[in-house]
Amino acid sequence: MSPTADNALASQLELAFEDNRLVSQLYGEFDQNLALIEQRLAVQATPRGNHVMLKGAVSSVDQARRVLESLYATLEEGRPVEIADVDGVIRMIETEDSQLTLPTMEKKGKVRMAQIATRKATIIARTPAQDAYIRAMDRAELVFGVGPAGTGKTYLAVAHAASLLERGDINRIILSRPAVEAGERLGFLPGDMKEKVDPYLRPLYDALYDMMRPEHVERCITSGVIEVAPLAFMRGRTLANAVVILDEAQNTTSMQMKMFLTRLGENSKMIVTGDPTQIDLPRGERSGLVEALNLLDGVEGVHISRFGDRDVVRHALVARIVRAYEAAGARKTESNSN
Repeated sequence: MSPTADNALASQLELAFEDNRLVSQLYGEFDQNLALIEQRLAVQATPRGNHVMLKGAVSSVDQARRVLESLYATLEEGRPVEIADVDGVIRMIETEDSQLTLPTMEKKGKVRMAQIATRKATIIARTPAQDAYIRAMDRAELVFGVGPAGTGKTYLAVAHAASLLERGDINRIILSRPAVEAGERLGFLPGDMKEKVDPYLRPLYDALYDMMRPEHVERCITSGVIEVAPLAFMRGRTLANAVVILDEAQNTTSMQMKMFLTRLGENSKMIVTGDPTQIDLPRGERSGLVEALNLLDGVEGVHISRFGDRDVVRHALVARIVRAYEAAGARKTESNSN
């Protein structure tokens, strides 16, 4: 791939891609990938066979170049490029200058986003926060993923656990989530313990089935390799050689959170996810997640990944909904302080 610039017009750049077979995938159906780049980066991208002419502000043209080069490199590696991947690379490029500490970032270079691979699927980070989160799960024993719905914090945690299980780095995956107003009042529900808590753990199961073959998931659940462990049943245990995931952690009490965190055993990782703006605890009860974030920030071996509305990877409307609620909350806080 060889870029050439028109010296008479600094904001014009022509890119040439060598493999014609990959060009149509790079451009997308009806050139939708180029259209998204044009819309998001305020450039004009004109395809001419295996060449693309970029026009616009100097910085925007350079960003568009890096997006296209990164996507082309992905295709050369044999991985498909979807519209969501284009969006993810654009997000990474847009925040490059402010997040140069990310190990994937090279000034003015191609974006190499973190990924999680299992036999069934490969998940690639789509935002800088996701990139940092995936890398933190590789490095730290305890990782908090905190932020609004739709940012992928739970999905990526389960994907990471499935990857470690397939590689033989751990022996078990343990899934936990507060159930029924965080008080775990499960006695009135029919069925055994798994049947009682299954409705609350459905998002975790959905992610598992995306990462692993259904029959493998079922075998692992039956054999106890994948375990459903409500918080109340984890007291007194030491969880070794496992990845332990606590979802919806904002609805744990301080006592529950302390109990959970102190279950960590040898060769284990804990991943705690939650949204402090969605606390359903009784009035006056402090969230164990909020307390833990304050107490453990900066502790060696602990990493806190924070997600915002810009990291929402569901429908674009979800990000706008999150921003609207955050703005309303900020106004309410300001009003109360006055």
